[in-house]
Amino acid sequence: MEQNDNRPLLVVIAGPTAVGKSAVAASCAKEAGGEVVSADSMQVYRGMDIGSAKVSEEEMQGVPHHMIDVCDPTEPMDAARYAEMASECIGEILQRGKIPFLAGGTGFYIQAVVRGTDFNDESGPDPELRKKLAGIAEEQGNEKLYRMLLERDPEAAGEIHRNNVKRVIRALEYVMLTGEKISGHNEKERLRQSPYHTVFFFLDDRRDRLYERIDRRVDRMIESGLPDEVKRLAGMGLTKNSLSMQGIGYKELLGWLDGEYDFDEAVRLIKRNSRRYAKRQETWFKRTKEARVIMRDDFDDDNEKIVRHILDVIRMQ
Repeated sequence: MEQNDNRPLLVVIAGPTAVGKSAVAASCAKEAGGEVVSADSMQVYRGMDIGSAKVSEEEMQGVPHHMIDVCDPTEPMDAARYAEMASECIGEILQRGKIPFLAGGTGFYIQAVVRGTDFNDESGPDPELRKKLAGIAEEQGNEKLYRMLLERDPEAAGEIHRNNVKRVIRALEYVMLTGEKISGHNEKERLRQSPYHTVFFFLDDRRDRLYERIDRRVDRMIESGLPDEVKRLAGMGLTKNSLSMQGIGYKELLGWLDGEYDFDEAVRLIKRNSRRYAKRQETWFKRTKEARVIMRDDFDDDNEKIVRHILDVIRMQ
């Protein structure tokens, strides 16, 4: 820790989907007497367990976990609400004299917490504009909405998947309300000094092995009942336009239920989209200058060695 840096310690363990962040974070927190704050945009939802690869009681290793099952799938959750709730959890962990471990793969959520983003200074949500933009996606397709963003803010479009309607709408809304590019705003946020002394780890793996992990995890999700989970959520009235159903695994199986393609194609799409998401996550986190990259190969793909390394770095702070 820098001299005279009195900011509280926050450990971040980020990385692409299926790389093993949850297990590493739980083990680190257990050894260090800390608690874990999930930074996953899907695990916040109750009843969305299989498709979000929600950490189980056994995987928690007796370590308190926060920001899991904090809202219903029918409720909106965005970075502003997440940051407020997660920051409150972190404050309570620090008051207990423990180390908070912020772990997950949702880069925008992690940035919102680490940088202490002040959402009160941003353009507030415009329900009518959001409704109008959502209508364009529904009537003319996601591609039309994405092209609108590409014309107005190509940098932001390059960071957002064309089918991530929620984020495309938010980026367009920001441009249309402020006249400024959200990509510029995001870059400013990355340069903000954190309210925490942040020790940031980025856990990664060889591309071929990561893709194997992803494919195996999708197969396990299907075997564990993901189709039935999606059917239950659809029975609650949730659709592909619902914010909570934008997650990979959910939207593809909704397409299958709607008769857009067969089941095997849905599974293929889940695996493909998961791999593409992992690549975008790697791009996002590798731009984080303070991130210490941990390649699993460098530690013989051994979680115990990775945990010992992280704890050694933390002890030096």
